[in-house]
Amino acid sequence: MMASELRAKSTAEIKQELIELLRAQFSLRMQVATQQTNKTSELGKLRKSIARVHTVLRENELKAVSK
Repeated sequence: MMASELRAKSTAEIKQELIELLRAQFSLRMQVATQQTNKTSELGKLRKSIARVHTVLRENELKAVSK
């Protein structure tokens, strides 16, 4: 998901997206650990998506404080 798409969402929707990404990351980590998948590159993509969501949430917090 692009940062511009995240900025268009409300804070509750962004937090829900973060929960879904964290669950997907956990699931993929378990699959890699038990050698059920070879999609190790997906871990990096998920980590970057999670960081992107955290960044947008922080931007929203700073906007709210500055107003």
